[in-house]
Amino acid sequence: MDALILARMQFAANITFHILFPTISIGLGWLLLFFRLRWLKARHGPDQAIAQGWLDAYRFWTKVFALSFALGVVSGITMSFQFGTNWPGFMEHAGNIAGPLLGFEVLTAFFLEAGFLGVMLFGHGKVSERVHLMATFFVAFGTTLSAFWILALNSWMQTPAGHEIVDGVYHVKSWVDVIFNPSFPYRFTHMVLASALTCAFLIAGLSAWQLLRGVGQRSAPRVLRVGLTLAALLIPLQIFVGDQHGLNTLEHQPAKIAAMEGVWETERGAPLLLFAIPDKELRKNHFEIAIPKLASLILTHAADGEIKGMNSFGDAHPPPLPLFFAFRIMVGMGVLMLATSWLGWWCYRRAEWQPAGLPRALLWLFAAMTFAGWIATVAGWYVTEIGRQPFIVYGLLRTAEVASKQPPAMIGLTLALYITLYIALILAYVTVLKYMAEKPEEVLADDARDQAALPVSALGSPAASTGGAA
Repeated sequence: MDALILARMQFAANITFHILFPTISIGLGWLLLFFRLRWLKARHGPDQAIAQGWLDAYRFWTKVFALSFALGVVSGITMSFQFGTNWPGFMEHAGNIAGPLLGFEVLTAFFLEAGFLGVMLFGHGKVSERVHLMATFFVAFGTTLSAFWILALNSWMQTPAGHEIVDGVYHVKSWVDVIFNPSFPYRFTHMVLASALTCAFLIAGLSAWQLLRGVGQRSAPRVLRVGLTLAALLIPLQIFVGDQHGLNTLEHQPAKIAAMEGVWETERGAPLLLFAIPDKELRKNHFEIAIPKLASLILTHAADGEIKGMNSFGDAHPPPLPLFFAFRIMVGMGVLMLATSWLGWWCYRRAEWQPAGLPRALLWLFAAMTFAGWIATVAGWYVTEIGRQPFIVYGLLRTAEVASKQPPAMIGLTLALYITLYIALILAYVTVLKYMAEKPEEVLADDARDQAALPVSALGSPAASTGGAA
């Protein structure tokens, strides 16, 4: 393989691993705030078992958040290194836009969440309830703000606006137009909802696993209800946002739509391909299974709507094979998540929110769907990033123009090391989550000992706060 393909594979490996953990931390931060508020409301009520259940949920899932946050930080560092090692031309051309946006993310978002994370992890009982609640809010807000800046940059690369080009270098004319570019509102909303759905299935899946193992009885039933309710409510909203995002993509990136749908020739009333194998060399599809006119109806909201084919873009269209299947994996997983959440919520409600009334097969289904959000999110990111090819700044700057001249063997070696390390870390992360889910009492006991051992004065130093994140 040449250096360009290897560099793209290395970036894909890094972003695939990295996106897993911000996807959890963005949504989980707000769920922690919800658990905290429910505990504050219930602690003065007549049933202290309910209050203790919400507190157990908060303390347990704070540990999961800390673990996810730490891995997100580690994997994010390697992402920034790649801009200099594999894509130096990108910063040479677009550094005036990318650099400040990445800097804004660190200064306004990462420092905010990292600083307050120490108080959130170790401050319960050592600061007032109001201060601790505020720390939880700022951690949740910081994760979302981080997504805001990263999605602003990524969206600008997809639908560039608010800039001028002088001697091949991009200069900002309007930061408002750069940040709020044409695809940003759809992309940001889509990602935040994806994060919330990922967390909904994560908490539902681990809670179901706890119920199957007969542990976590105080918190698992309540957390399972929260996860199923959140998923059942948000998936229809995500479908609507995805439809609007598709209309925006059809307007600004028609070549991406053509590759997603396997459309080679411009046509009206294009069929929806349920299955096909796009052939880039022969420029046609094999083994098509299609529903007439449905692609045009979905994408243009008109049965005879026109969809431009890949042949009308020459070589300026993305590779259709990975894009075609990544899109169908994302949609297929979304449909499965919709069916699972609605079925689960209906059955749980009929059982009057008592886990004993749920069939064990349904609990096993929830457990099997624990990481369904990861699959859908990664497939969606592949659609986004592969669909931008052959450009790194869509329509303006080609990926091949900004790649480094490193020897392919060097890039291949670091790619192999990255993949080996990432597989090990993923396995370790899932193993630790399984251990925590099966032994929640030990996790909560360790948390109580940490709270008791940490001196109050430690909460006052910035080093202690950031150390908690590490």
